[in-house]
Amino acid sequence: MAITAAMVKELREITGAGMMDCKKALNETDGNMDEAIEFLRKNGQAKAEKKAGRIAAEGLCRVITKDNKTAAVVEVNSETDFVAKNETFQAYVDAVAEQALVSDAADMDAFMAEKWNLDETKTVKEALVEKIAVIGENLTIRRFKKVAAENGCVVTYLHGGGRIGVIVEAQTDVVNDAVKEAMTNIAMQVAALSPKYVNASEISADYIEHEKEILRAQIMNDPKESSKPEKVINGMIEGRVKKELKEICLVDQVYVKAEDGKQTVGQYVAQVAKEQGANLSVKSFVRFETGEGIEKKVDDFAAEVAAQAGL
Repeated sequence: MAITAAMVKELREITGAGMMDCKKALNETDGNMDEAIEFLRKNGQAKAEKKAGRIAAEGLCRVITKDNKTAAVVEVNSETDFVAKNETFQAYVDAVAEQALVSDAADMDAFMAEKWNLDETKTVKEALVEKIAVIGENLTIRRFKKVAAENGCVVTYLHGGGRIGVIVEAQTDVVNDAVKEAMTNIAMQVAALSPKYVNASEISADYIEHEKEILRAQIMNDPKESSKPEKVINGMIEGRVKKELKEICLVDQVYVKAEDGKQTVGQYVAQVAKEQGANLSVKSFVRFETGEGIEKKVDDFAAEVAAQAGL
């Protein structure tokens, strides 16, 4: 497969690796972007960034809650930031969030087939098509998530005017202002540091083994480290995995508002639980970031003119 400059540029933006390293990785993997990212990671030339972490699309996230027990978050995408700032579009996204809050749909297909709450003569999909005609730009209801707390409460947090939407579900036998404030602080933590799991027990053994494989490949590609005894190498791998898990597990992250800069989120929750006489823990969280994992088309005017001219 021919490796283009655009492919090299894309890989550089994803990984932060050098241009020649990116070109070599693409050549080695026959242009497969995901395999090229793995190649660079194994050779220690790329950060552990995932393709899904790229932000490209426009639009908004919205969060909504009811009675501290039920919450929903939605993401609706538009083609341009101009439309995302439009009041008509914003009102529509609010309506989609309201729809999600009362929805029983298990997936997007079922959600789109539901009756539109604002006009039950239409489905959600039909209402979307009409809104596209009004706004004059392609719109997409990309995803939604509804969370219902059975033994506790939910809190929501919206960051950047709709760039990030978060729901945190707490399992607790005490629901008061102090507990809700603490969970809102946790929601802000989720927005800021983007953890992947609540705690390490949620992480699959396959994921950990895969990360160990990456770390071992990095070590073996380093002449200084690869010459160390196997026992030392295994210890290095275990240490680095533990460090990574602390970064991606919410309760193990350093609490961003900690006065000493050392208190973890788990310790903060335990502190609040003790102060309020509650059995309190974070049960789950949802974090949507607008455009996460979507590649936005970048128009190349010169290339377009050349193509039309047959050059």
